[in-house]
Amino acid sequence: MENSPRIPLVVLGVTGGIGAYKACELARELMRRGMRVKTVMTDAAQKFVTPLTFRTLTGEDVGVSLWDDPTRHVHHISLAAEADVIVIAPCTANVIAKVAHGRADDLLTTTVLATEAPVVLAPAMNTHMWRDDATVANVAVLRDRGVLFVEPGSGELACGDVGEGRLADVIAIADTVEREVARTRALAGVRVVVTAGPTREPLDAVRFLGNRSSGRQGYAIAEEATRRGATVTLVSGPTTLPDPFGVTTIRVETAAQMLAAVDDEYGEADVVIAAAAVADFRPASTVAGKLKKAEAPEELALERTVDILASLGARKDGRVLVGFAAEAGDPVDSARVKLAAKNLDLIVANDVTEPGAGFEVRTNRVTFVSANGDEELPCMDKRAVARELLDRIETILKGGRR
Repeated sequence: MENSPRIPLVVLGVTGGIGAYKACELARELMRRGMRVKTVMTDAAQKFVTPLTFRTLTGEDVGVSLWDDPTRHVHHISLAAEADVIVIAPCTANVIAKVAHGRADDLLTTTVLATEAPVVLAPAMNTHMWRDDATVANVAVLRDRGVLFVEPGSGELACGDVGEGRLADVIAIADTVEREVARTRALAGVRVVVTAGPTREPLDAVRFLGNRSSGRQGYAIAEEATRRGATVTLVSGPTTLPDPFGVTTIRVETAAQMLAAVDDEYGEADVVIAAAAVADFRPASTVAGKLKKAEAPEELALERTVDILASLGARKDGRVLVGFAAEAGDPVDSARVKLAAKNLDLIVANDVTEPGAGFEVRTNRVTFVSANGDEELPCMDKRAVARELLDRIETILKGGRR
């Protein structure tokens, strides 16, 4: 007998605002759409609606304190781990600020800080608070981190002012949550291999040829893929980044080592995303110790490294293959050539000389190049680029690929 699919769990955070009563409607709407709802309330929220209301509506215990029943699992960790999506509605300016700055002083904010699940915020506050520079800056910080916002509506507010700040329509919030829940399962059963970071091609025991890749883009892609339910292996060149949560990470140094690691995973892979900045050349000979300055040749002989993507494309066998084209100047023409020559489904092209794009920064400005045409994206956080890329890979997979 087959196991029934797990019902998705949404953690509903409720903060202190007059819109808290609408969170009751949101809980019911999410349940109508087939989701379990566990509610976490701040102290201020309980001044507007009682925990009993949500417990009655959802049939689930309501979290109100870090010091809930001490005989149970650490509550904020268990909630963070089991949530498919966390939505905070209404979300006050105070909670936006705390989440933006990593302040975790109650059950709700500690849960958000501990989770790997998508986070959706539906702000509600006075117009002047919403427009204040501090709130605008905090919202921008969270957007850059991949937090989703359901914009507040305009109209007459509880205080009598007229303008932006009303909690968004419950249906609009539920639609956003439902889309995010669907994303968390969109790649279930799909095996994804991601390469990231630079390679180092040794000249001697001390020196190497390499590049300035930080690995951030590839790591963001690996994290986003696992967040959508994929089984992800990350083959990483040398970086200072920690291993992504939920991802199997294999550390390598050289292009040859990266190819060997990818080859080991290739047989079971459905999707390969080659985001690594693989060195194109390596020294033709390597010295075991340190090459003395006085003994160094006037010219350094180089040889080409293996072309990992071309090797994979030659034995594609129905897999989805995605490459990157990092160029100095307009990268699109080069990307189109690589797309055909290497038998790829999609190339992410970017100009590494453009401010806010390329290596050693948290943002990127890319163009997706495929057989269907080119799609230029604005400058955005690399996590947002990863999200856009995985959306397109899902579309390719739905088209009947492996």
